[in-house]
Amino acid sequence: MNGRNTPDAGSWAHNLSRASGAAAGEGPRVPAPPGTPPPSPPAGLDRGRDLAEGAADAMLQPVVRLVRLNRLPYAELLALQERWLRRLQAEPGSEALSAAEAGALLLCEPAGPVYTSGLRGGLTPEETARLRALGAEVRATGRGGLATFHGPGQLLCHSVLDLRRLGLRLRTHVAALESCAVRVCELLGLHGARARPPPYTGVWLGERKVCAIGVRCGRHITSHGLALNCCTDLVWFEHIVPCGLVGTGVTSLSEELQRHVNVDEVIPPFLEAFRETYKCTFISEDSPN
Repeated sequence: MNGRNTPDAGSWAHNLSRASGAAAGEGPRVPAPPGTPPPSPPAGLDRGRDLAEGAADAMLQPVVRLVRLNRLPYAELLALQERWLRRLQAEPGSEALSAAEAGALLLCEPAGPVYTSGLRGGLTPEETARLRALGAEVRATGRGGLATFHGPGQLLCHSVLDLRRLGLRLRTHVAALESCAVRVCELLGLHGARARPPPYTGVWLGERKVCAIGVRCGRHITSHGLALNCCTDLVWFEHIVPCGLVGTGVTSLSEELQRHVNVDEVIPPFLEAFRETYKCTFISEDSPN
């Protein structure tokens, strides 16, 4: 995001023109007669300018570290998220990122069923015991919202981002996550997906939610993010009131498209949507697992 010492496009083109003339062995230049149109630029110069301008634009975009994880337990995802939070919050000179880096995007598929509650709670001790008896893990988290489910067949996106480096407010960040999920639906052929105002945060197809969103923000740094149902076993949602919204349902991309849509298929369009929405550049980070 900070300016870098890049050559001016005009001076670069001028030097290129001079260099091509010298290579051709031109002699002294003679002024053209009045009314003569200006000479055409050397072949390929316009394309060169476009490439230079495109490269300059890419250099100005904030950088987001892309961490693609294998299937892993939800607890391991939270631990990795915490390490990235400490990295973004570090003082300059320790683990601080470069000025262009805005944080990390952690993508994974949960290895097993887990119910999570948010800052507003959502699960009583009796409900917690009942859910654990089903073979699911139950965890309290620091994100916004109430109870929801995460499990195999779901794309989890935890975005650990410094919103200042992206020029975003928290509400804009939530809306951007919703836009990403809507765009994924469109790219896969589902054109009825839409975001709704609170308390219906997330992305919906009719009255059924396909993507839940819950974030946390402190000192302008966000964590948690979204959970997009790809081929999730929706029966797990029947044991809770998802996000505390009575009278609404839950769906998946597989359910709506009437074919099997796995997480691996959804990741490429999601990354395309995220890059377009956040106007960022990805740098791949080695998966720790």
